Amino acid sequence: MNRLPDSLPRWTLLFVGLFTGAYFLLTHEGIYGVDDYYYAQHAYQLLHGTLELGPDPQELLHDPLHERWLIFGPVAVFFALFGVNIISATLWPLLATLGCAGLIYVLYGRREPVVAAAAMLLLGLHYFTLNLTNYLYPDNILMFWCLAGAAALLRGREPGRRAGWWGLGFALLSFAALLSKETIAYYLPFYVGVLALDAMRRQHGRFWIVALAAGALLLAAYGAFYYVVTDDALYRVHLIEQTNRFLSEGNYLAGNRAALLGRITWQPLGFFVGIGLGLMLTLAAAALGRPAGTPAPGEATSEASDRRFWLALAASTLAFYWLGSTSLSSYNPITLLPRMTTPLLPPLALAAGFGLQRLVRRAGLRALVVGILLLLLTAWLRTAVAIVYLLPGLALLAVGLSPWLPRWPAALRPGRPALAAVVVAVLALALAVRPTYFMRKPPVSAHTAQVRVLQQLAGPAVQGTVLVDDFLFDNYAFSYGFRVPEGLRFRRYFARDSIRISPAQPAWLLLNRATMANDELTRKLIRYSPDSVLSWYPNRHLVAQDGLVELYEVRK
Repeated sequence: MNRLPDSLPRWTLLFVGLFTGAYFLLTHEGIYGVDDYYYAQHAYQLLHGTLELGPDPQELLHDPLHERWLIFGPVAVFFALFGVNIISATLWPLLATLGCAGLIYVLYGRREPVVAAAAMLLLGLHYFTLNLTNYLYPDNILMFWCLAGAAALLRGREPGRRAGWWGLGFALLSFAALLSKETIAYYLPFYVGVLALDAMRRQHGRFWIVALAAGALLLAAYGAFYYVVTDDALYRVHLIEQTNRFLSEGNYLAGNRAALLGRITWQPLGFFVGIGLGLMLTLAAAALGRPAGTPAPGEATSEASDRRFWLALAASTLAFYWLGSTSLSSYNPITLLPRMTTPLLPPLALAAGFGLQRLVRRAGLRALVVGILLLLLTAWLRTAVAIVYLLPGLALLAVGLSPWLPRWPAALRPGRPALAAVVVAVLALALAVRPTYFMRKPPVSAHTAQVRVLQQLAGPAVQGTVLVDDFLFDNYAFSYGFRVPEGLRFRRYFARDSIRISPAQPAWLLLNRATMANDELTRKLIRYSPDSVLSWYPNRHLVAQDGLVELYEVRK
């Protein structure tokens, strides 16, 4: 099995890349919320030299977005190359996501083809990995740095490596992760544990000396930078604590204490199963322990250290997410949101890849138990997400029963390349179903049409007021590439009684019917329908329409 032709991981990489690109293009909905708008704005300011390095002088901002330089820094480069638009704003998350698949291929495409193929599918086709490709959020970018840093730690400590250079690379990649999002801290307990173990064994000294020295220099320079611009070397730490205090009303200690017990006991398990991670967790569990009996043909003993590495990192990161805190001054567990799990995904996917490899090599009772567990998760969940458990569960159940089935095809016996290819194909099919459903759905934002309509109100001579919905009001500047015509003012619909209309100062009403039919927005932000908005402005005239987006001129 270890000599499985290179074509399996190669074709898997190609499939994951094409599928991710298709998802990115077919499901893109434009600006999603406040975070991606501010990241794009910071990128534009950085490109034009107007980004303020210090803190907000009015102390109105309570989040750390401004300090995540490796989120908006590369976006500034894409803005310079391709202009300010929604594709250039989200190329960086897409490339980081594809980069994770590429890293897995480089790590295991030749060493462990089944592990590489399975891990690329489990990570790349996980629905929330794909979902985060077309929003300018830091999570998939952080995931790339996390995987790259962990890979440097693993490979850099192997015999025959240039340990000093690998140690430097490990420090730089970890610092890059810190400049992307603070949740690189998920990996800190594991890194400290590996350092302590190597120190007790007196191994890999050069790697760690260079890594620690470089890391210390980078952190010292980072602290000095903040001391110069904010008079506080630990500004970023204090900013995180300030953010926790600002959001304390909704956390588990101040505003939701009654839910704390459930949050640190059974709720994470239901959450993981509900978002589809039960598949990775079950397959990773199959990688635990030593294989029983004689090693299967082609089974390399060298894979054991890699398998243990990713299992330990996955377990450590899982424990941190389950029980860790977002604050140093008080205990406040991490919110159960899918995008908060991205540091966990690379080690968990690789550990699951090793588990799947063991199952197709040996079949038997272990595969039977895993298949039954996945089918039980299917029965428990009973939602559309259950497809990711059903198909692999049936496949592994059949694999587990195969030694007792006399008519089971010889080509699909345990340890045969064909069996691995079939199971990997079933895995790809199961993981692709849900993203494909969303790729086929009509868009819910009409972002591109809205930008085209707004561009009709562009130019230095345009003056007046544009009345827009509450969602667009927070990010309309992006539609103009952050260069809003000086004569235009944007107001919410509810400002209808406070605007003055004259021939010199006309007013327009922008109506996006797609936005007003978006369930995510109508539950929280938009409390009105298109008909009610039109009823507020009876004296109107339609001047432009692009699909579900309409532009009216409002008269007295």
